[in-house]
Amino acid sequence: MTHDVDGSAAPPPATPIRLLLADDQDLVRGSLSALLSLEPDLEVVADVGRGDQVLDAVRAHAPDVALIDIEMPGIDGISATGQIVAAGLPCKCLIVTTFGRPGYLRRAMDAGARGFIVKDTPADQLARMVRAVAAGQRVVDPALAADSLVGGQSPLTTREQEVLAAAAAGGSIRSIAAELFLSQGTVRNHLSAAIGKTQAENRHDASRIARHNGWI
Repeated sequence: MTHDVDGSAAPPPATPIRLLLADDQDLVRGSLSALLSLEPDLEVVADVGRGDQVLDAVRAHAPDVALIDIEMPGIDGISATGQIVAAGLPCKCLIVTTFGRPGYLRRAMDAGARGFIVKDTPADQLARMVRAVAAGQRVVDPALAADSLVGGQSPLTTREQEVLAAAAAGGSIRSIAAELFLSQGTVRNHLSAAIGKTQAENRHDASRIARHNGWI
């Protein structure tokens, strides 16, 4: 766990910290809600199972902190975080994911997340991280932070990431071109560049490598 520059821990608030849980697995949402609700200063006010429901839920329930998974239907949790930040809402976002990939960490922080932790974090530590994020501090799993520094930045451009993500979903050249409003030749060029940058054998291998590293 990391803190802001002064390294101080956040004191308990006078009123409960309002939480939103966003995860596509009902069991995970239920477990997180039960664990966090045991803390007297934390209150779960809403939960959603899709990434494209997060922004509306934040607007409707005004949580202080949103605990957001990455891989969800609709849009992913990193994109949902970006929507909250772009909307100028005061809710702070804490990514809680199964997949502690360095690329995910970088993308989440670039989107405006205040923290990034994995789901097997002990309940008492998770509660402390939620309090820290609510107080304006940043929290990152130390091992993930180290891996991110070692792994370096993604070699892919934003458009190459989009094309690879569409390819990973099984899209054909024609369907990818239609989805992203590109010509089929441009899609092929982006795929070729991505294959070269990931040192992959083909576009499917490139998608696998990019997903493994959290670049898409």
